[in-house]
Amino acid sequence: MRIKRTLRNFSGAAFVAAGALYFQSCHNTNAATGPNEKKHFVLPDSLIKTLVIDPVKMEGLINAITLTGQVDVNQDRQVNIFSLVSGNIQDIKVQLGDYVMKGQGLAVVKSSEMAGYTNNLVIARTNLVTAKKQLDATQSLYKSGLASVLDLTSAQAGYDQATAQLEMVKRVLTINGNDTSGNYIIKSPINGFVVQKFATNAQSIRPDNSNPLFTISDLKDVWVWANVYESNVGKIHKGDDVDVSTISYPGRIFKGKVDKVLNVLDSTNKVMKALIILPNPGYDLKPQMFANVTVINQVKQQAICIPSSALIFDHSQYFVLVYHSNSDIGISPVEVIGSIGNKTYLSSGVKAGDSIISSQPLLIYEQLNN
Repeated sequence: MRIKRTLRNFSGAAFVAAGALYFQSCHNTNAATGPNEKKHFVLPDSLIKTLVIDPVKMEGLINAITLTGQVDVNQDRQVNIFSLVSGNIQDIKVQLGDYVMKGQGLAVVKSSEMAGYTNNLVIARTNLVTAKKQLDATQSLYKSGLASVLDLTSAQAGYDQATAQLEMVKRVLTINGNDTSGNYIIKSPINGFVVQKFATNAQSIRPDNSNPLFTISDLKDVWVWANVYESNVGKIHKGDDVDVSTISYPGRIFKGKVDKVLNVLDSTNKVMKALIILPNPGYDLKPQMFANVTVINQVKQQAICIPSSALIFDHSQYFVLVYHSNSDIGISPVEVIGSIGNKTYLSSGVKAGDSIISSQPLLIYEQLNN
């Protein structure tokens, strides 16, 4: 009776243990083959078609310093225009921003001085005619023996003086516009744009006015003044390569060089000025535009270089995707030294020769982490 009870207890315990093993086995089987299984990531065809893979390179490290700046006219290619005579402005023919040609009239000035020059021209011509008649008469008398050599010499001198006087009056009139109606025409001496205009209709002007009536500038070249703070003074040098960008043309880079570094600080804002001269064939850069100026210094140190588009930033860490095959893509944390344009320099994380994904890396990164 006791033995049977023991066997019965043993059989019950064995049944419970077997049931537990069966349950665990079923659980393990479900864990291995159930619907929650994490599938291996393979690049889909839609991504493969547009995939861009770039090699990791070793390149000379570039030190980039970003400064603020402003576009200005090239003062070596601009002209301030003043009136050479006194008078009143009667007709302004151009406005601010207009393009003008060399010799084009900018304004008409009614001037008593011009009327005086015209009167002088009439008098000089009359005097020349009179002197010519006097010379002809004296020559005739000299040939007849009725005039002396002294008389002939005097008549010739009078004619020469009248001729010189007429030429002088003509030159004065030409300098002042060669207008015989009493008007002075203010003309542009160069091709360019009207970048400043102080002239107004009915304005009284004099040659000694301190402000120009117009300023004409040839904007084929422009100046960019960069603000260099004291911490960067020793890092900016004449001849450094420069990338200039503006908010007016996002993504567009204007390339130039530092032409001059002023050796004094501005007393107001405590910055040193650096001058960049940029070609401006399409007149895209306008005076007074704000600009971002990146000064580029080549450093002799070598560093790992990748496209900036390959970087992923997640949880305060930078990553790149290392490509081995369409089904073998690794996530590698990297340490960034700095970036310039579409180049980023690294101190660790990948090595030269590795292949990295630089198109839509964030999308693939998220799929790998799902």
